Amino acid sequence: MTAELSEAQELRYARHLILDEIGEEGQAKLLAARVLVVGAGGLGSPALLYLAAAGIGTLGIVDDDDVDLSNLQRQIAHTTARIGTPKSESAAAAIAALDPATRVEIHRVRLTETNARDLVGAYDLVLDGSDNFATRYLLNDVCAQLRKPLVAASLLRFEGQLSTFKPWTGGPCYRCLHPAPPRPGIVPRCEEAGILGAVAGVMGTLQAVEVVKELLALGDSLSGTLILYDALGARFTRIRVAKDPDCPSCGRSV
Repeated sequence: MTAELSEAQELRYARHLILDEIGEEGQAKLLAARVLVVGAGGLGSPALLYLAAAGIGTLGIVDDDDVDLSNLQRQIAHTTARIGTPKSESAAAAIAALDPATRVEIHRVRLTETNARDLVGAYDLVLDGSDNFATRYLLNDVCAQLRKPLVAASLLRFEGQLSTFKPWTGGPCYRCLHPAPPRPGIVPRCEEAGILGAVAGVMGTLQAVEVVKELLALGDSLSGTLILYDALGARFTRIRVAKDPDCPSCGRSV
């Protein structure tokens, strides 16, 4: 039985309610959903704001970093006044200003092998907004083990990548695409190569779209598809990617 929306909720989510694909039943599902966002930076900032605006009932934020002046060029959940404060708390403040009814669970920690299973296991779906390979591989492996959909993106300079990983449904996981992380120094970090700030907004917003689609089983899942975004060429490219049967994370021997 679908929970009734309040009058305020009907007004707030009016543009969702008139969509046949969402309606009151779909909005109630979003309000009951629990989504974990790892990283409250360039990707996590727009994703968190749009997920809160969409009515995701509970948002978990994993980030152990503090807001720095150099973040503000792209990390739109933060403000000049909150420089020096924890990013998780700054993002929570931005969400509260947008919708005080959104439940925010702050995890001011770095994701590790010790805490990853407990954190991921407490949510329905995970959005990866991290900026390092160790976290990406760890999240991939834990989400595959716990059968939690993982919506992942990455970006650098004028380009971005996006996919959804649900290997238990027959699609690939992140390790199927990238069996091992690159050697140190091969792929420069954002602070070394730069990033056009709005590219982070494009990719983080696309992640939010895919999260809502996964929660409501709308449209085509990106499982098995990698989206490449080239801002300078104003071009999106779709690439089909296959599951690696020998993948150590999701292959036949697991």
